Amino acid sequence: MRSASSPFLVTGLLTDVGRQRAGGANQDAALALPLPQGGLYAVADGMGGHAAGELASALALDTLARVYVQGRAQPPVRLLEAVQAANRAVVQRAVGESVGMGTTLLAVAIDRGAALIAHVGDSRAYLLRGGELLRLTDDHSWVAEQVRMGVLTEAEAQHHQWRSVVSNALGGEERVRLELFGLELHRGDRLLLCSDGLSGVVPETELLCVLSRGLPPQETVTHLIEAANDAGGPDNITAVVVDVMLSRRLPRYPLPESPGQGPEYAEVLLSARRSGGLLTYLLLTLAYFTLLGVMLMPDSSGAVALSGLGLSLMILVGRNTVSRRRRAQRLTEAGRRLTPAQSGEDRPALNRQLP
Repeated sequence: MRSASSPFLVTGLLTDVGRQRAGGANQDAALALPLPQGGLYAVADGMGGHAAGELASALALDTLARVYVQGRAQPPVRLLEAVQAANRAVVQRAVGESVGMGTTLLAVAIDRGAALIAHVGDSRAYLLRGGELLRLTDDHSWVAEQVRMGVLTEAEAQHHQWRSVVSNALGGEERVRLELFGLELHRGDRLLLCSDGLSGVVPETELLCVLSRGLPPQETVTHLIEAANDAGGPDNITAVVVDVMLSRRLPRYPLPESPGQGPEYAEVLLSARRSGGLLTYLLLTLAYFTLLGVMLMPDSSGAVALSGLGLSLMILVGRNTVSRRRRAQRLTEAGRRLTPAQSGEDRPALNRQLP
């Protein structure tokens, strides 16, 4: 467990074995690592027996942090490569008595005004913004898939005997599947990363109530852990809260966008990021023909150059506009997935729309 804060991010982190597992091993692990332009934050929930689960989660986060910090590519690619390395590390250690070990992984890399979220398993990320709580991630679990197919309701899933069965985790195979997407951050945003020891027993209405009290992040995670233990504490509990103190400009690279079709293999996502896609090809083609026009029509070189520059700017502005709309749509859809507010005069209602 590591915790620290950076100048424009304030962090709280706490993990607990859980009331019903007192005296046992804590298979959860958490990370809060400040970096010059932001930070790296993560939660991992190990599985495969006490010793194996504890090893898997710790190994995953140690590898994630090392590879991400040492990487030289753009942050989305570094995060993907770090998740791949974490998966390989768990797979390679899953031998002998540790066969079958694995771990969930929820990692958030904050780079200036953006949060990059990589998600494997059923640990969750939430965003509190303007009094509204939005769930940012979909669980990779058997019961979550049944809910998405309409077989189970959210209430039935919460108490189902297979609610802890994940359908995707590090260590399951040599090729890792994950979801990766980006989010623009605003001043006043509060992020929550947690294991299912918290989200599985504390209703989202209560999460909203605790997160909205305005307490410092470290006090907030303490209250969240207490709430999970008051609800029975059947599992290890981990919470990381990150407060955004300043709005910062977005990085220059395009933020990754989740296709909304569940986890993809990491190499597929890496290939898409490295190739640059259709936009890069289009801009290079436009630059080539602009230069060719300047050479072939020297008398009109100024007009040709301005036309090429104008078209390039139009393409970039259009790309950014579409990306912003898609990110806003993802947040709105995330809000619609939240459980409606329960009764209680002292609990604020869960809003479901993003301003």
